[in-house]
Amino acid sequence: MKSDKSKYYKLLSEKYPSVRSLTREIINLTAILNLPKGTEHFMSDIHGEYEAFCHILNNCSGVIREKVEKLYSETLSREQIKEICTLIYYPSEKLSLIKKSRGTDREWYETTLEQMIEIARVLSSKYTRSKVRKAMPDDYAYIIDELLHAQRDEDDNQVRYHNNIIDTIISINADDFIISLAGLIKRLAVDRLHIVGDIFDRGKSAEKIIDLLAEHHSLDIEWGNHDILWMGAACGSEACIANVVRNSIKYNTLNTLESAYGISLRKLILFAEKTYPTLSPMKAALKAISVIQFKLEGQIIKRNPDYKMENRLVLENIDLTDGTVISEGVKYKLNDTFFPTLNPENPYELTEKEQAVASALRESFVNSHRLKKHVEFLYENGSMYKIYNGNLLYHGCVPLDKNGKLLEIELFGERLSGREYFDMADKVARLAFFESGRQQIGLDFMWYLWCAPNSPLCGRNIKTFERAFIDDKSAWREEKNPYYDFYYQKQTCEMILSEFGLGAESSHIINGHTPVRTVKGELPIRADGKLLVIDGGFCKEYHSTTGIAGYTLIYNSHGLRLKAHHPFRSVEEALGENRDIHSDSEIVETEKHRMMVLDTDSGETISKTIDDLKTLLTMYRTGKI
Repeated sequence: MKSDKSKYYKLLSEKYPSVRSLTREIINLTAILNLPKGTEHFMSDIHGEYEAFCHILNNCSGVIREKVEKLYSETLSREQIKEICTLIYYPSEKLSLIKKSRGTDREWYETTLEQMIEIARVLSSKYTRSKVRKAMPDDYAYIIDELLHAQRDEDDNQVRYHNNIIDTIISINADDFIISLAGLIKRLAVDRLHIVGDIFDRGKSAEKIIDLLAEHHSLDIEWGNHDILWMGAACGSEACIANVVRNSIKYNTLNTLESAYGISLRKLILFAEKTYPTLSPMKAALKAISVIQFKLEGQIIKRNPDYKMENRLVLENIDLTDGTVISEGVKYKLNDTFFPTLNPENPYELTEKEQAVASALRESFVNSHRLKKHVEFLYENGSMYKIYNGNLLYHGCVPLDKNGKLLEIELFGERLSGREYFDMADKVARLAFFESGRQQIGLDFMWYLWCAPNSPLCGRNIKTFERAFIDDKSAWREEKNPYYDFYYQKQTCEMILSEFGLGAESSHIINGHTPVRTVKGELPIRADGKLLVIDGGFCKEYHSTTGIAGYTLIYNSHGLRLKAHHPFRSVEEALGENRDIHSDSEIVETEKHRMMVLDTDSGETISKTIDDLKTLLTMYRTGKI
């Protein structure tokens, strides 16, 4: 036996020092393999819409309502089912409302507790008792465990025991117990949460979403281009900072910037008011930060010829004498010719006052403790892509050439494509935050990932300048990477899955980034079911374009189901009227045989552990250890 293997088994023997302890663990792990696979919940493109996100997270894209309806459709009215669901989603708020509207008596508490215990019992059935116990709130773990597993016996001793516990709970602190039960139900409903990018921008409360995600028991995040933009800003990229500030002003999300993260815009606004005196303060600030942004972006493009983004060097093509600009080889009329800080001889150089604004903003971003904490969370729990239980998750695209083949991209002296390109992007993105000695490379690359046509998080030629300063909408057209044409083809998706080491037969690509325009007949299921677009559509401004409030995905032991959601109105309506988000369910794929833990990534790890334990058992019995 090799020395490293011998050391490994000796260490393993310290954990399992006897044949009996080994046998017990082998039996336990083998039993776990034969439990149903846990439910996975996929969400994407949340864009700061906290209330809608929170509701879909609470109702697990309708999973909880489905369980309640299955249990009580024949014994409870529709309104009673809706109320128990709302109580699970928002226990504190709903309890308060019920007490104010009609009051709560002993009978109500008995009935409600019995119903919630039964719901928790059903949801816990696919997990080991140990795992359920770990999911319980510490203060009530023993009590809940007893209630979930009380069984009838000949003399009904367990039933009496159960009833006595309920009576004691009601007499002491039933509200707190209901809140704890609701939390357990939601935790048991979903075993793993996947966020496939874009938590930030457009909506007003991205910071609340991250605070909520930080409390989740099991999740991963695939970075979106809006996430990487904020990460780059927190790392100190002035170009990323300018984009974040510009988006915040444009989408009126300054509360996140100023109140949540403590970013001061005072110096920018004072500079803008003096530089653009005919505009209102916020319009002046928007113009000022836009010009600063275009200058900083030009500096990055010139610093990094490998990016091949020279077509975005627009400022040098402005002719203020005739009020025109050349974009993509075409001359357009400008809708604004007042650029007092633009030096035609060196258009990408910041003036002294612009640099002072950029430096002040940078200081504010890198010293925001809450933003740093949130970005650390994104780095710790996030990545460019994720392979999980046979599925490939990423936000944007796998860059392809015009023939549908993997696009070879030259960066940092290397020619990369496909998975190698994603891995390199992940590595360099971490340089910006963790490696101060090589930080400029990482800082520039964060901006590249945000908006480059060949970025795996973007994949289109963003026309920010044209949309701001040209009225002719033909200049606004943003050419996309060929990926967005080819990803309808099964052959292309199978090629991508193979590139990431996945078999084509049972694997899928889970993709975000692009809203599904349902009103125009677009479908989220593409390439004969090999690729699923789950842009959440949470952003309210997209609702008229998409026709719905986007898609989420549920993957349980029976298969994959897409959930199409109608717009969420408000928490007030959800509480007062027991109004849930209406969701239409579409089966994507049904497993021929119910998936067990054995069929998952976790099951593969457990199986290897069992093999090692059996080897150790043999070594015990033969006297080798």
